[in-house]
Amino acid sequence: MLQLEFPNYSFRFKSKENKRLIFDEIRKKFVILTPEEWVRQHVVQYLITEKKYAQSHINVEKQLLLNGTKKRYDVVVFNTNGTIHLIVECKAPSVKITQDTFDQIARYNLVTDATYLMVTNGLQHYYCQLDYVNERYQFLKELPEFKT
Repeated sequence: MLQLEFPNYSFRFKSKENKRLIFDEIRKKFVILTPEEWVRQHVVQYLITEKKYAQSHINVEKQLLLNGTKKRYDVVVFNTNGTIHLIVECKAPSVKITQDTFDQIARYNLVTDATYLMVTNGLQHYYCQLDYVNERYQFLKELPEFKT
C-alpha cells in the first residue's frame, strides 16, 4: 500500500479468498484492505498513539440517520459524557479533497454536533474547530491531544 503522511505504524494483515485484510483494533476484526481502509486505520492509530485518544472512546464506520437517509461515518471520538468530540471523514489517497468532501462532513455534523472535524485522504489532512456560539469554524494546524 501507498506510504501515507502519518508516522509508521504496525498493522496485522492476512489473506482470505485472494483478498488482503487488515485487523481493525476498534471493531476487533479483520476487514478488507481498501485504499480508504488503509487511511482509516492510520487515522485510528494516529489518534491513539500521537493524540492520546482513548481507544474505548473511538467508534469506526457506524451508521447515522441524516434527513431520513442512512449514512456511514468513518471515525468518531466521543467525550467522556457521550457527546462527540471529533468526526473524521477518510478518503482514499487517490481522491482529492474538495468542497464536496467538506460539505459531506458538514452534513454529518448536523447530526453529530462535534467539536472538531478532520478530513483526510492520508496525504493531506484538514482540521477544524467548531464554535457553535458564534456560528464559526477555525482551521487548525493539528488536532489537540485528548483531554478528559
